[in-house]
Amino acid sequence: MNPIVLIPARMASTRLPGKPLADIAGKPMIVQVLERAREAGFARVAVACAEGEIAAAVEGSGGEAVLTDPNHPSGSDRIFEALRKLDAAGAHDVIVNVQGDLPTLEPEAVAAVADALAASGADMATLVAPCAEEDRDNPNVVKAVVAWDACGERGRALYFTRATAPWGEGELFHHIGIYAYRRAALERFVALPPSPLEKREKLEQLRALEAGMTIAVARVAGVPLGVDTPHDLEKARAALAAR
Repeated sequence: MNPIVLIPARMASTRLPGKPLADIAGKPMIVQVLERAREAGFARVAVACAEGEIAAAVEGSGGEAVLTDPNHPSGSDRIFEALRKLDAAGAHDVIVNVQGDLPTLEPEAVAAVADALAASGADMATLVAPCAEEDRDNPNVVKAVVAWDACGERGRALYFTRATAPWGEGELFHHIGIYAYRRAALERFVALPPSPLEKREKLEQLRALEAGMTIAVARVAGVPLGVDTPHDLEKARAALAAR
């Protein structure tokens, strides 16, 4: 494989406006995310920016950035435009999509999603971690229903839901929104219209499952902190200050 890591970022966050440029340990958050992805060992990492301010911050840190249409409905659409601009010749056959609000992301998790795709015949791959007890009934925590292999470390996604699933005793798995796509799969995915289950659950990955695409799953130890609110931002600052 010849992967590229793309990080979509935009300033228009309803709960924390301008969050890609929020200072965390002396650097903009988007630069912290960029550095975590680089630490995973990928040869090429770039930020797909909706605004010039983000591109300036990334390039000012020595990173690679590309401007994209600010009106894209999703990060998947943004990274696909970025891919076509950065790699029109098709040299990169795997695209890893890392959210731009995960400054404390473990680099091993970025590598894990690419490894899961490589080890499978799937169209896409993603990550899960054991769901905390207090999050079992939280609709803001997306659960993945997975058919696991014999070792219980990798498997195949059967469904994603905001409900508490599967029913009965046993572990639940918290979905982590990091993806790896085969290039043809990403191109197919962004061309599909939103699906009925996607619109009902408000989960974009259900579009892929409804279209018959396959999603490999890898299990990691913990869920990275996503920065969506001022409280999350303070937690991220404290976590990175302690490093």
